Amino acid sequence: MNISYSWLKEYIDTDLSPAELSSILTQTGLEVGGIEEVETIKGGLKGLVIGEVVTCGPHPDSDHLSKTTVNVGEEELLPIVCGAPNVAAGQKVVVAVVGTILYDGDSEFKIKKSKIRGEVSMGMICAEDEIGLGESHDGIMVLPADAPVGQPASEYFNVENEYIIEIDLTPNRVDGASHIGVARDLAAYLKQQEDVSYRVEPVDSFVVNEATAPITIDVRNQEACPIYTGVSIKGVKVESSPEWLQKRLIAIGLTPINNIVDITNFVLFETGQPLHAFDMAKIKGNKIIVDTLAQGTKFTTLDEVERELDEKDLMICNESEGMCIAGVFGGLESGVQNATTDIFLESAYFNPVYVRKTARRHAISTDSSFRFERGVDPNGNEYALKRAALLIQTIAGGIIAGDIQRVASADAPTAPFEIAFKPANARRLIGKEICDTTIEKILTALEVEIHKVDEENWDLKVPAYRVDVQREADVIEDILRIYGYNNVQPGTAVKSTIQYSHKPNKHKLQNMVSDSLSACGFNEIWCNSLGKASNYEGLTTYPADNLVKLFNPLSQDLNVMRQNLLFGGLESIERNTNFRNGDLSLYEFGNVYRYDETIETDNPVKRYHEEEHLGLWLVGNKESEGWHGEPAAASFFTLKSYVLNIFEKLGITEDKTQIKSCTEDIYSDAIMICQGPKVLATLGYVAPSLLKKNGIKNTAFYADIHWSTVLKALKKQKVQYTPLPKYPEVRRDLALLVDKSVSFDQLKAIALKGEKNLLRKVDIFDVYEGEHLPDGKKSYALSFILRDDKATLKDKQIDKIMNKMIKSFEHQVGATLR
Repeated sequence: MNISYSWLKEYIDTDLSPAELSSILTQTGLEVGGIEEVETIKGGLKGLVIGEVVTCGPHPDSDHLSKTTVNVGEEELLPIVCGAPNVAAGQKVVVAVVGTILYDGDSEFKIKKSKIRGEVSMGMICAEDEIGLGESHDGIMVLPADAPVGQPASEYFNVENEYIIEIDLTPNRVDGASHIGVARDLAAYLKQQEDVSYRVEPVDSFVVNEATAPITIDVRNQEACPIYTGVSIKGVKVESSPEWLQKRLIAIGLTPINNIVDITNFVLFETGQPLHAFDMAKIKGNKIIVDTLAQGTKFTTLDEVERELDEKDLMICNESEGMCIAGVFGGLESGVQNATTDIFLESAYFNPVYVRKTARRHAISTDSSFRFERGVDPNGNEYALKRAALLIQTIAGGIIAGDIQRVASADAPTAPFEIAFKPANARRLIGKEICDTTIEKILTALEVEIHKVDEENWDLKVPAYRVDVQREADVIEDILRIYGYNNVQPGTAVKSTIQYSHKPNKHKLQNMVSDSLSACGFNEIWCNSLGKASNYEGLTTYPADNLVKLFNPLSQDLNVMRQNLLFGGLESIERNTNFRNGDLSLYEFGNVYRYDETIETDNPVKRYHEEEHLGLWLVGNKESEGWHGEPAAASFFTLKSYVLNIFEKLGITEDKTQIKSCTEDIYSDAIMICQGPKVLATLGYVAPSLLKKNGIKNTAFYADIHWSTVLKALKKQKVQYTPLPKYPEVRRDLALLVDKSVSFDQLKAIALKGEKNLLRKVDIFDVYEGEHLPDGKKSYALSFILRDDKATLKDKQIDKIMNKMIKSFEHQVGATLR
């Protein structure tokens, strides 16, 4: 939000420079993002002086040029060749001397000594459009006879550079979203050192000129519109705003439109109260109706966009149609036009939730919706209405037709916030002994009403415009920001609870895994923790009943917390695929959320569960086509190798995990890696139905590593050092004929259980199903690595171990040697 330095000084008397003022505002919670010096006239009229034409005669070599001499307050007269038809001796004029830079839009040119058709010219006599003081180019600018010769033009025309202060307004400080709001906060701070106060323009001169109001008001949805006020003004003349008003708006980045609209914008940025002016001729039935319209109603806004209304969008209507989206955007047909003569001026308090939802639904953000969403002053709408009406009468003429009409619900939030406050709590939380007198002075400066119950307990009434101050802690924060953060010195002792866990270092491990995946060609993605509930429709592993739902979602695509990282990755895959980037290796660290209503507890929070996961996605080719070979497609086993490599790096080796089948319905075929009863990861083919739903045609693979569970497992992990083996390993292979229902994991478990001392590793290097095998059978080719760390293995030992394993295979799964 932009604040004009000179405009701000109309409400508070201070000699603070823009930089000093900005520093104070930042300390008090209205953080200044920057200060910009703005020239009200480009170039600031530098180099231009007031001159007097002493002589003027025809140019000897031109029919349309004049040869003049001009007194600019120097010892010698300046010879200037002028082409203006109205130049004459004795005139007071504006002269650009040699070296002056003049501007024409974005271009500029410098006045130089020159010869024009043989005559020397030492400057230029200016027209008003050439120096930014008007638009006329009919001739030179002729000044009154008393204009002092030699005076700089910037002084004569009282040109002052403006300073614009950019305030990065936080959502809780809407009370500072105006020049008066900023002045009020600034005065509260300065009042601690000197007697300073802010002021507002009086509206006592507001007088009703005509007894009967031509427009009636009917507020049918008082929940959405607790307060609605309006006044009718007849006989206005719509035209361009006066120069002072245009300059005010231009300085803060607004474009002047006409005097009526400009006044509503001026009052908005002066008071923080949005206003809207309707053409009274467009109010059919002479009645304002505040209500919602039917779902799907078409409405064209001021930007000429036809929008489809929601049944919860509050509208300002006449008897037959909508005229304005309440608090958000005006309608194309009901706004003030050049032919408008009578207006109805609106000033209201709209429910912030209604305005916020409507603005998000239609993706509209206006100066009006910005303030209504955060909560304007519910007691300020009538003052703003009178202020605007008086300005309209002064600038555009007209008469006030009827009293101000006000419709307010019984529960309109106009009462101050009542807060029980203890000065001792302020001293405790701030960490400094601030006396009661100082606290009282600060609260009074903040317009807080104080009733002292006793020395230790005060009852406070906080103004309704401070929507962010509703608890004792909020009051203490206000006291601290006005007292000054820099006035609180840190103590000599640190009082804190320090927890230290040496193992595992979560961030170090996460960075290690990230670096490893990135080195393998993966790209990290960050997806929104919010998603759409429709992603989980029909799923049993991640049912919709377990979703953490948002009470006030920004949209239907962001209405729940994610249960799984999968869908964010699928959206990334779809987007990249649409941009012809179909070979993807992606990973993401992120939290997932789950709600379980079946948990019986007195604390509802315990039904919510948050857990960190690591997701990996593969789609397309893992290796691109090149001179050295064909492209290599990503596969399930490619993904599995990455997952096992991550576990290996973390110290979770294969012998400490078990692989089991996975039935999660986000996969069409998958496994899970477990450590005892705990699932460390699931991985497999993404279900085709989910791929189709997300517009993905290629096969995709997904691994879901339960990172929180992995970290817990690492806490029990002991790192042990073992020297390199001194004795060689021995490999033996077996080809086993087994039933198709027998898995490799079963055979591996049988082997490791049968020989715990010397068997180091069991692997599979071939699987065969087909001709020359009995029905229902398949062949596994297994390798066995044996090693004794105390001596070299002998053939008899090896044969004994292998025979024992063969018998175990035969006995437990009916395997036979091929």
